[in-house]
Amino acid sequence: MPDQSIPEARIAEAPPGEAVSENGPPREGISRRRLLGTAGATGLVLGAAGGAVGYASAPAGATPLTSLGEDMAMFHGKHQPGITEGLQARGHLVAFDLAAGASRKEAAALLRRWSTTAQRLMAGEAAAQDDTEVARDAGPSSLTITFGFGNSFFSRTGLEKQRPVSLDPLPDFSSDHLDKARSNGDLWVQIGANDALVAFHALRTIQKDAGSAAKVRWQMNGFNRTPGATAHKMTARNLMGQLDGTRNPKPAESDFDKRIFVPASGSTDPAWMANGSYAVVRRIRMLLDDWEKLSTGAQENVVGRRKSTGAPLSGGGETTAMDLEKTDAKGALVVPINAHARIARPDQNGGAAMLRRPFSYHDGIAADGTPDAGLLFVCWQADPLRGFVTVQRKLDRGDALSTYIRHEASGLFAVPGGAAEGEYVGQRLLEG
Repeated sequence: MPDQSIPEARIAEAPPGEAVSENGPPREGISRRRLLGTAGATGLVLGAAGGAVGYASAPAGATPLTSLGEDMAMFHGKHQPGITEGLQARGHLVAFDLAAGASRKEAAALLRRWSTTAQRLMAGEAAAQDDTEVARDAGPSSLTITFGFGNSFFSRTGLEKQRPVSLDPLPDFSSDHLDKARSNGDLWVQIGANDALVAFHALRTIQKDAGSAAKVRWQMNGFNRTPGATAHKMTARNLMGQLDGTRNPKPAESDFDKRIFVPASGSTDPAWMANGSYAVVRRIRMLLDDWEKLSTGAQENVVGRRKSTGAPLSGGGETTAMDLEKTDAKGALVVPINAHARIARPDQNGGAAMLRRPFSYHDGIAADGTPDAGLLFVCWQADPLRGFVTVQRKLDRGDALSTYIRHEASGLFAVPGGAAEGEYVGQRLLEG
Protein backbone atom coordinates (compact mmCIF):
# COMPACT_ATOMS: atom_id res chain seq x y z
CA MET A 1 0.00 0.00 0.00
CA PRO A 2 2.18 2.87 -1.22
CA ASP A 3 2.50 5.84 1.11
CA GLN A 4 0.43 8.43 -0.77
CA SER A 5 -2.63 10.37 0.39
CA ILE A 6 -5.92 11.28 -1.28
CA PRO A 7 -6.62 14.86 -2.32
CA GLU A 8 -9.19 16.12 0.15
CA ALA A 9 -12.08 17.04 -2.11
CA ARG A 10 -15.77 16.49 -1.73
CA ILE A 11 -17.25 17.59 -5.02
CA ALA A 12 -16.12 17.21 -8.57
CA GLU A 13 -16.23 20.78 -9.70
CA ALA A 14 -13.35 22.18 -7.67
CA PRO A 15 -11.37 24.66 -9.76
CA PRO A 16 -8.20 23.24 -11.32
CA GLY A 17 -5.48 22.81 -8.74
CA GLU A 18 -7.80 23.39 -5.80
CA ALA A 19 -8.75 20.74 -3.27
CA VAL A 20 -11.76 20.81 -1.00
CA SER A 21 -11.70 19.34 2.48
CA GLU A 22 -13.26 15.93 2.90
CA ASN A 23 -14.60 17.10 6.25
CA GLY A 24 -14.79 20.84 5.65
CA PRO A 25 -17.73 23.09 4.86
CA PRO A 26 -19.55 22.54 1.57
CA ARG A 27 -18.45 24.57 -1.45
CA GLU A 28 -20.82 27.40 -2.24
CA GLY A 29 -22.86 26.89 -5.36
CA ILE A 30 -26.31 25.96 -6.48
CA SER A 31 -27.19 22.32 -6.95
CA ARG A 32 -30.48 20.73 -7.84
CA ARG A 33 -30.88 19.62 -4.23
CA ARG A 34 -29.98 22.99 -2.77
CA LEU A 35 -32.60 24.64 -4.95
CA LEU A 36 -35.11 22.13 -3.69
CA GLY A 37 -34.16 22.75 -0.07
CA THR A 38 -34.16 26.54 -0.24
CA ALA A 39 -37.56 26.48 -1.87
CA GLY A 40 -38.96 24.77 1.18
CA ALA A 41 -38.79 21.36 -0.47
CA THR A 42 -42.33 21.73 -1.71
CA GLY A 43 -41.98 22.45 -5.42
CA LEU A 44 -41.53 20.26 -8.45
CA VAL A 45 -38.13 19.81 -10.06
CA LEU A 46 -37.91 19.40 -13.80
CA GLY A 47 -36.39 16.15 -15.01
CA ALA A 48 -34.05 15.61 -17.92
CA ALA A 49 -36.91 15.94 -20.41
CA GLY A 50 -37.90 19.31 -18.97
CA GLY A 51 -41.32 18.31 -17.69
CA ALA A 52 -41.01 15.37 -15.32
CA VAL A 53 -41.79 15.57 -11.62
CA GLY A 54 -38.60 15.72 -9.57
CA TYR A 55 -37.41 12.45 -8.11
CA ALA A 56 -36.76 13.96 -4.69
CA SER A 57 -39.91 16.01 -4.25
CA ALA A 58 -40.46 16.24 -0.50
CA PRO A 59 -43.61 16.89 1.53
CA ALA A 60 -44.39 20.40 2.71
CA GLY A 61 -42.47 21.37 5.82
CA ALA A 62 -39.63 18.92 5.24
CA THR A 63 -36.21 19.93 6.53
CA PRO A 64 -33.78 20.84 3.70
CA LEU A 65 -31.13 18.26 2.96
CA THR A 66 -27.81 18.54 4.75
CA SER A 67 -24.66 19.26 2.77
CA LEU A 68 -23.82 15.55 2.91
CA GLY A 69 -26.86 14.72 0.80
CA GLU A 70 -26.88 17.71 -1.52
CA ASP A 71 -23.26 17.54 -2.71
CA MET A 72 -23.23 16.63 -6.39
CA ALA A 73 -20.45 15.59 -8.75
CA MET A 74 -20.68 16.29 -12.47
CA PHE A 75 -20.92 13.43 -14.96
CA HIS A 76 -19.71 15.37 -18.02
CA GLY A 77 -16.20 16.80 -18.01
CA LYS A 78 -12.61 16.47 -19.16
CA HIS A 79 -12.07 13.46 -16.91
CA GLN A 80 -14.49 10.88 -15.63
CA PRO A 81 -15.81 11.42 -12.10
CA GLY A 82 -14.52 9.28 -9.25
CA ILE A 83 -10.82 9.95 -9.78
CA THR A 84 -9.91 13.26 -8.15
CA GLU A 85 -12.89 13.53 -5.78
CA GLY A 86 -12.27 12.88 -2.10
CA LEU A 87 -12.93 9.55 -0.43
CA GLN A 88 -16.61 8.66 -0.20
CA ALA A 89 -18.17 6.81 2.72
CA ARG A 90 -19.43 3.88 0.63
CA GLY A 91 -18.10 2.18 -2.46
CA HIS A 92 -18.81 -0.72 -4.80
CA LEU A 93 -16.40 -2.15 -7.36
CA VAL A 94 -17.87 -4.47 -9.97
CA ALA A 95 -16.49 -6.15 -13.08
CA PHE A 96 -18.55 -7.52 -15.96
CA ASP A 97 -17.83 -9.94 -18.78
CA LEU A 98 -19.63 -9.48 -22.08
CA ALA A 99 -22.12 -12.21 -22.88
CA ALA A 100 -21.16 -14.86 -25.43
CA GLY A 101 -21.82 -13.46 -28.88
CA ALA A 102 -21.99 -9.84 -27.70
CA SER A 103 -20.29 -7.60 -30.25
CA ARG A 104 -18.99 -4.08 -30.47
CA LYS A 105 -22.55 -2.97 -31.25
CA GLU A 106 -23.94 -4.47 -28.03
CA ALA A 107 -21.03 -3.03 -26.06
CA ALA A 108 -21.72 0.45 -27.45
CA ALA A 109 -25.42 0.18 -26.57
CA LEU A 110 -24.48 -0.90 -23.03
CA LEU A 111 -22.07 2.00 -22.48
CA ARG A 112 -24.73 4.35 -23.81
CA ARG A 113 -27.27 3.00 -21.29
CA TRP A 114 -24.77 3.11 -18.46
CA SER A 115 -23.76 6.69 -19.25
CA THR A 116 -27.39 7.82 -19.27
CA THR A 117 -27.95 6.11 -15.93
CA ALA A 118 -24.79 7.58 -14.39
CA GLN A 119 -25.72 11.10 -15.47
CA ARG A 120 -29.23 10.80 -14.02
CA LEU A 121 -28.28 9.15 -10.73
CA MET A 122 -25.36 11.51 -10.09
CA ALA A 123 -27.82 14.40 -10.47
CA GLY A 124 -30.11 12.82 -7.89
CA GLU A 125 -32.71 11.75 -10.43
CA ALA A 126 -34.46 8.42 -10.89
CA ALA A 127 -33.25 5.80 -13.32
CA ALA A 128 -34.84 6.15 -16.74
CA GLN A 129 -36.68 2.82 -16.45
CA ASP A 130 -37.87 0.56 -13.64
CA ASP A 131 -36.34 2.59 -10.83
CA THR A 132 -36.42 0.71 -7.52
CA GLU A 133 -36.90 3.93 -5.48
CA VAL A 134 -34.27 2.77 -2.98
CA ALA A 135 -32.65 6.23 -3.01
CA ARG A 136 -35.87 8.21 -3.45
CA ASP A 137 -35.49 10.31 -0.29
CA ALA A 138 -31.79 11.09 -0.66
CA GLY A 139 -29.84 13.76 -2.47
CA PRO A 140 -26.99 12.98 -4.88
CA SER A 141 -24.69 12.40 -1.89
CA SER A 142 -21.51 12.92 -3.95
CA LEU A 143 -22.32 9.87 -6.08
CA THR A 144 -19.75 9.09 -8.76
CA ILE A 145 -19.87 6.29 -11.34
CA THR A 146 -16.72 5.49 -13.34
CA PHE A 147 -16.28 3.09 -16.26
CA GLY A 148 -13.22 1.24 -17.56
CA PHE A 149 -12.18 -1.42 -20.08
CA GLY A 150 -10.12 -4.53 -19.29
CA ASN A 151 -7.57 -6.18 -21.55
CA SER A 152 -10.01 -8.87 -22.65
CA PHE A 153 -12.63 -6.34 -23.80
CA PHE A 154 -10.73 -5.55 -26.99
CA SER A 155 -10.51 -9.10 -28.33
CA ARG A 156 -14.16 -9.68 -27.43
CA THR A 157 -15.24 -6.69 -29.53
CA GLY A 158 -12.78 -6.92 -32.43
CA LEU A 159 -10.94 -3.80 -31.29
CA GLU A 160 -7.50 -5.36 -30.75
CA LYS A 161 -5.77 -2.60 -32.71
CA GLN A 162 -7.15 -0.04 -30.27
CA ARG A 163 -5.92 -1.83 -27.16
CA PRO A 164 -3.31 0.28 -25.31
CA VAL A 165 0.08 -1.28 -24.66
CA SER A 166 -0.33 -0.04 -21.08
CA LEU A 167 -3.09 -2.65 -20.65
CA ASP A 168 -0.62 -5.53 -20.95
CA PRO A 169 -1.16 -7.88 -17.97
CA LEU A 170 0.49 -6.90 -14.71
CA PRO A 171 3.56 -8.97 -13.81
CA ASP A 172 3.43 -11.60 -11.08
CA PHE A 173 4.55 -10.53 -7.62
CA SER A 174 5.79 -12.85 -4.87
CA SER A 175 3.15 -11.52 -2.46
CA ASP A 176 0.30 -12.43 -4.83
CA HIS A 177 -2.28 -15.04 -3.83
CA LEU A 178 -4.72 -14.10 -6.57
CA ASP A 179 -8.17 -15.56 -7.09
CA LYS A 180 -8.67 -15.46 -10.87
CA ALA A 181 -12.44 -15.52 -10.47
CA ARG A 182 -12.25 -12.19 -8.62
CA SER A 183 -9.69 -10.60 -10.92
CA ASN A 184 -9.74 -8.69 -14.23
CA GLY A 185 -12.89 -8.56 -16.41
CA ASP A 186 -14.04 -7.08 -19.72
CA LEU A 187 -15.62 -4.01 -18.10
CA TRP A 188 -15.16 -2.35 -14.73
CA VAL A 189 -17.43 0.03 -12.82
CA GLN A 190 -16.48 2.01 -9.72
CA ILE A 191 -19.31 3.47 -7.63
CA GLY A 192 -18.83 5.79 -4.67
CA ALA A 193 -21.26 7.85 -2.56
CA ASN A 194 -21.60 9.31 0.90
CA ASP A 195 -24.82 7.40 1.54
CA ALA A 196 -25.06 3.61 1.57
CA LEU A 197 -28.50 3.45 -0.06
CA VAL A 198 -27.48 5.86 -2.82
CA ALA A 199 -24.44 3.69 -3.56
CA PHE A 200 -26.44 0.46 -3.52
CA HIS A 201 -29.14 1.98 -5.72
CA ALA A 202 -26.49 2.87 -8.30
CA LEU A 203 -24.97 -0.61 -8.14
CA ARG A 204 -28.35 -2.30 -8.60
CA THR A 205 -29.32 0.00 -11.47
CA ILE A 206 -26.02 -0.55 -13.30
CA GLN A 207 -26.44 -4.31 -12.92
CA LYS A 208 -30.01 -4.20 -14.27
CA ASP A 209 -28.90 -1.99 -17.17
CA ALA A 210 -26.42 -4.66 -18.22
CA GLY A 211 -29.36 -6.85 -19.23
CA SER A 212 -28.34 -9.71 -21.49
CA ALA A 213 -25.26 -7.90 -22.82
CA ALA A 214 -22.99 -8.61 -19.85
CA LYS A 215 -22.93 -10.53 -16.60
CA VAL A 216 -21.21 -9.77 -13.31
CA ARG A 217 -17.78 -11.39 -13.00
CA TRP A 218 -17.06 -10.16 -9.46
CA GLN A 219 -18.24 -7.48 -7.08
CA MET A 220 -16.72 -5.98 -3.92
CA ASN A 221 -18.08 -3.59 -1.28
CA GLY A 222 -16.08 -0.99 0.62
CA PHE A 223 -16.34 1.91 3.02
CA ASN A 224 -14.47 4.88 4.43
CA ARG A 225 -15.03 7.30 7.26
CA THR A 226 -18.08 9.48 6.64
CA PRO A 227 -17.16 13.10 5.79
CA GLY A 228 -17.71 15.25 8.86
CA ALA A 229 -17.08 12.43 11.35
CA THR A 230 -13.87 14.04 12.62
CA ALA A 231 -13.48 17.41 14.29
CA HIS A 232 -11.09 18.59 11.58
CA LYS A 233 -10.02 17.46 8.14
CA MET A 234 -7.41 14.74 8.14
CA THR A 235 -5.96 11.90 6.11
CA ALA A 236 -8.11 8.77 6.29
CA ARG A 237 -7.17 5.81 8.48
CA ASN A 238 -7.15 2.23 7.24
CA LEU A 239 -8.17 -0.87 9.20
CA MET A 240 -4.67 -1.13 10.66
CA GLY A 241 -5.30 2.22 12.34
CA GLN A 242 -2.65 4.00 10.25
CA LEU A 243 -3.12 7.29 8.45
CA ASP A 244 -3.14 5.89 4.95
CA GLY A 245 -1.76 7.96 2.10
CA THR A 246 0.12 10.98 3.31
CA ARG A 247 2.15 11.44 0.13
CA ASN A 248 -0.51 11.24 -2.56
CA PRO A 249 0.11 13.68 -5.44
CA LYS A 250 -2.06 16.80 -5.16
CA PRO A 251 -4.00 18.45 -8.03
CA ALA A 252 -2.22 21.73 -7.24
CA GLU A 253 1.16 20.22 -8.12
CA SER A 254 2.46 21.26 -11.53
CA ASP A 255 3.06 17.69 -12.71
CA PHE A 256 -0.16 16.19 -11.34
CA ASP A 257 -1.91 15.81 -14.72
CA LYS A 258 1.25 14.43 -16.31
CA ARG A 259 1.46 11.72 -13.68
CA ILE A 260 -2.21 10.79 -13.47
CA PHE A 261 -3.84 11.45 -16.86
CA VAL A 262 -3.01 10.45 -20.43
CA PRO A 263 -2.20 13.65 -22.39
CA ALA A 264 -4.41 14.72 -25.29
CA SER A 265 -1.37 14.77 -27.61
CA GLY A 266 2.17 13.48 -27.68
CA SER A 267 1.29 10.14 -26.13
CA THR A 268 1.86 6.59 -27.35
CA ASP A 269 -1.63 5.71 -26.12
CA PRO A 270 -4.47 5.54 -28.66
CA ALA A 271 -6.36 8.80 -29.21
CA TRP A 272 -9.50 7.56 -27.45
CA MET A 273 -7.57 7.46 -24.15
CA ALA A 274 -6.88 11.22 -24.17
CA ASN A 275 -7.53 12.69 -20.70
CA GLY A 276 -8.13 9.19 -19.36
CA SER A 277 -6.22 7.22 -16.75
CA TYR A 278 -5.34 3.65 -15.82
CA ALA A 279 -6.80 2.08 -12.68
CA VAL A 280 -5.06 -0.73 -10.85
CA VAL A 281 -7.47 -2.53 -8.53
CA ARG A 282 -6.21 -4.89 -5.82
CA ARG A 283 -8.07 -6.64 -3.00
CA ILE A 284 -5.49 -6.59 -0.22
CA ARG A 285 -6.37 -8.62 2.85
CA MET A 286 -4.91 -7.35 6.10
CA LEU A 287 -3.82 -10.06 8.53
CA LEU A 288 -5.22 -8.09 11.43
CA ASP A 289 -4.82 -10.75 14.14
CA ASP A 290 -1.05 -10.83 13.50
CA TRP A 291 -0.82 -7.06 13.10
CA GLU A 292 -2.66 -6.31 16.33
CA LYS A 293 -0.26 -8.50 18.31
CA LEU A 294 2.51 -5.97 17.60
CA SER A 295 3.15 -3.10 19.97
CA THR A 296 2.44 0.39 18.70
CA GLY A 297 6.19 0.99 18.39
CA ALA A 298 6.66 -2.16 16.33
CA GLN A 299 3.78 -1.16 14.04
CA GLU A 300 5.36 2.25 13.56
CA ASN A 301 8.68 0.68 12.59
CA VAL A 302 6.90 -1.44 9.96
CA VAL A 303 5.26 1.61 8.43
CA GLY A 304 7.91 4.25 9.17
CA ARG A 305 5.39 6.75 10.57
CA ARG A 306 3.76 7.56 13.91
CA LYS A 307 0.41 5.85 14.27
CA SER A 308 -1.15 8.79 16.08
CA THR A 309 -0.19 11.62 13.74
CA GLY A 310 1.25 10.07 10.59
CA ALA A 311 4.50 11.98 11.15
CA PRO A 312 7.69 10.30 9.89
CA LEU A 313 9.78 8.60 12.57
CA SER A 314 12.54 11.07 11.74
CA GLY A 315 10.45 13.85 13.31
CA GLY A 316 8.11 16.72 12.46
CA GLY A 317 4.47 16.55 11.43
CA GLU A 318 2.55 14.44 8.96
CA THR A 319 3.71 16.39 5.92
CA THR A 320 7.31 16.88 7.05
CA ALA A 321 9.81 15.43 4.60
CA MET A 322 11.18 12.11 5.83
CA ASP A 323 14.88 12.17 6.72
CA LEU A 324 16.06 8.82 5.40
CA GLU A 325 19.59 9.23 6.78
CA LYS A 326 18.76 10.18 10.38
CA THR A 327 20.15 7.80 13.00
CA ASP A 328 19.56 7.28 16.71
CA ALA A 329 22.12 7.37 19.53
CA LYS A 330 23.27 3.85 18.63
CA GLY A 331 23.77 4.72 14.98
CA ALA A 332 20.72 2.81 13.73
CA LEU A 333 18.46 4.35 11.09
CA VAL A 334 15.45 6.01 12.72
CA VAL A 335 13.32 5.00 9.73
CA PRO A 336 14.10 1.27 9.27
CA ILE A 337 15.55 0.25 5.93
CA ASN A 338 12.53 -1.95 5.17
CA ALA A 339 9.85 0.48 6.42
CA HIS A 340 6.90 0.71 4.05
CA ALA A 341 6.96 4.50 3.82
CA ARG A 342 10.67 4.54 2.96
CA ILE A 343 10.40 1.97 0.17
CA ALA A 344 7.24 3.43 -1.40
CA ARG A 345 8.51 7.01 -1.66
CA PRO A 346 8.46 8.41 -5.22
CA ASP A 347 12.06 9.60 -4.86
CA GLN A 348 13.06 6.02 -4.09
CA ASN A 349 11.30 4.78 -7.23
CA GLY A 350 12.49 7.07 -10.01
CA GLY A 351 9.71 9.55 -9.33
CA ALA A 352 6.97 6.93 -9.81
CA ALA A 353 3.68 8.19 -8.43
CA MET A 354 0.04 7.18 -8.41
CA LEU A 355 -3.15 8.63 -7.02
CA ARG A 356 -4.54 6.22 -4.43
CA ARG A 357 -8.30 6.24 -3.86
CA PRO A 358 -9.11 3.09 -1.87
CA PHE A 359 -11.97 1.74 0.20
CA SER A 360 -11.66 -0.47 3.26
CA TYR A 361 -13.65 -3.70 3.29
CA HIS A 362 -14.90 -6.26 5.80
CA ASP A 363 -16.47 -9.43 4.42
CA GLY A 364 -17.14 -11.22 7.69
CA ILE A 365 -15.21 -13.74 9.76
CA ALA A 366 -13.41 -16.64 8.08
CA ALA A 367 -13.81 -20.26 9.19
CA ASP A 368 -10.61 -19.99 11.23
CA GLY A 369 -11.99 -17.01 13.15
CA THR A 370 -9.88 -14.37 11.44
CA PRO A 371 -11.49 -11.26 9.94
CA ASP A 372 -11.73 -11.19 6.15
CA ALA A 373 -10.93 -7.49 6.03
CA GLY A 374 -8.53 -5.11 4.40
CA LEU A 375 -8.23 -2.64 1.56
CA LEU A 376 -9.87 -2.38 -1.84
CA PHE A 377 -6.83 -0.65 -3.30
CA VAL A 378 -7.56 1.55 -6.32
CA CYS A 379 -4.78 3.68 -7.78
CA TRP A 380 -4.71 5.95 -10.82
CA GLN A 381 -1.81 6.79 -13.11
CA ALA A 382 -1.03 7.79 -16.69
CA ASP A 383 1.25 4.76 -17.08
CA PRO A 384 0.79 1.72 -14.82
CA LEU A 385 4.21 0.32 -15.73
CA ARG A 386 5.91 3.47 -14.42
CA GLY A 387 3.41 3.93 -11.59
CA PHE A 388 2.05 0.90 -9.77
CA VAL A 389 4.38 -1.73 -11.23
CA THR A 390 7.56 0.20 -10.40
CA VAL A 391 6.54 0.74 -6.79
CA GLN A 392 5.10 -2.74 -6.24
CA ARG A 393 8.24 -4.40 -7.56
CA LYS A 394 10.26 -2.44 -5.00
CA LEU A 395 7.83 -3.32 -2.21
CA ASP A 396 7.90 -6.95 -3.29
CA ARG A 397 11.62 -7.13 -2.61
CA GLY A 398 11.59 -6.23 1.06
CA ASP A 399 8.66 -4.24 2.44
CA ALA A 400 8.17 -4.97 6.15
CA LEU A 401 4.42 -4.55 5.71
CA SER A 402 4.21 -7.51 3.32
CA THR A 403 4.25 -9.89 6.29
CA TYR A 404 0.89 -8.51 7.38
CA ILE A 405 -0.98 -8.24 4.07
CA ARG A 406 -1.97 -10.55 1.22
CA HIS A 407 -2.93 -9.51 -2.34
CA GLU A 408 -5.95 -11.72 -3.18
CA ALA A 409 -7.42 -10.18 -6.37
CA SER A 410 -6.18 -7.88 -9.10
CA GLY A 411 -7.30 -5.97 -12.16
CA LEU A 412 -6.02 -3.34 -14.58
CA PHE A 413 -8.44 -1.15 -16.53
CA ALA A 414 -8.20 1.60 -19.12
CA VAL A 415 -10.51 4.43 -18.04
CA PRO A 416 -11.15 6.83 -20.94
CA GLY A 417 -11.55 10.56 -20.51
CA GLY A 418 -14.85 12.09 -19.52
CA ALA A 419 -17.82 12.22 -21.85
CA ALA A 420 -18.70 15.57 -23.37
CA GLU A 421 -22.30 16.77 -23.45
CA GLY A 422 -24.21 14.48 -25.79
CA GLU A 423 -21.57 11.73 -25.62
CA TYR A 424 -21.39 8.46 -23.72
CA VAL A 425 -18.27 7.10 -22.02
CA GLY A 426 -16.07 5.21 -24.49
CA GLN A 427 -17.84 6.56 -27.56
CA ARG A 428 -14.60 7.59 -29.24
CA LEU A 429 -13.35 4.00 -28.89
CA LEU A 430 -16.55 2.21 -29.86
CA GLU A 431 -17.54 4.49 -32.73
CA GLY A 432 -14.12 5.79 -33.78
